[in-house]
Amino acid sequence: MSYTSTLTQLPPDVLRTFIYAVETGSFTNAAELVHRTQSAVSMQMKRLESDLEKPLFVRQGRGVRLTTDGETLYRYALRLTTLHDEALAALTQPQLSGVVRLGAPEDYAAQYVPSALQRFATLHPRITVDVYCDVSENLSRQFQDGELDVMITTESRADGPFCRQQDLMWIVEEHGTAMEQSPLPLALFHEGCHYRRNTLTALEEAGISYRIAYGSPSLAGILAIVRAGLAVAVVAHGTAIPGCRRLTKNEGLPFIPPVGIALRLNQRNNTPATRSLHRFIDAELEMTTV
Repeated sequence: MSYTSTLTQLPPDVLRTFIYAVETGSFTNAAELVHRTQSAVSMQMKRLESDLEKPLFVRQGRGVRLTTDGETLYRYALRLTTLHDEALAALTQPQLSGVVRLGAPEDYAAQYVPSALQRFATLHPRITVDVYCDVSENLSRQFQDGELDVMITTESRADGPFCRQQDLMWIVEEHGTAMEQSPLPLALFHEGCHYRRNTLTALEEAGISYRIAYGSPSLAGILAIVRAGLAVAVVAHGTAIPGCRRLTKNEGLPFIPPVGIALRLNQRNNTPATRSLHRFIDAELEMTTV
């Protein structure tokens, strides 16, 4: 017997069922999507846990949530099934063409979209992707009006499939002291932004006086003010920003509650091209049900 034959296998159909169970929050919902019985899906997941010798789910009521090992497998399962689908599509599907309209807030477009688009272009070189950057409120209106096919948007909380939590952080100019001023000078996105709402609520609850010194609809505008040392701002956690640093919890500013990142597919233009782009970005964002 060869060494490789003794290794645990991760068949794409099992991984896909696992992903559906995660994203719908139950084996029953996953069973409907893969056209199997609930008991068959439950047995399949138990066999997966047995083969890996790791608990993947914690049962709660009629639903399930992931263990730490389950979260690890979920991230890999998204990547493996995406690569599997890409390989099949490259070898068996006709070349897709057309235009897909993608909307995303500027910071998400910079952080998450480039890698997904690079891989998408390799598989679908004849599809044109039009990228629209704006605040989530405006993008949502465009999406509802049928002007966008796929949308990444900020929501008040992470809730449901294709949605995950986005943590936030305070930033200041690398050697700046704007956070020591009173009232605290802020650089915020315009009205309607969940970052803005959560920031102001946190400051008011902490009893910290502030003034909205600068406003901008774009991340570039906010960062220009922060880099100039004129104000502090709140951005997505993990955003790499040259010339700025993240404020620590010991520097006196309150914790900012997280928001949700949602990925939406417009059913008005549910085509192979739009579904494919949605799938690529879903894998990049590593979406899960919270």
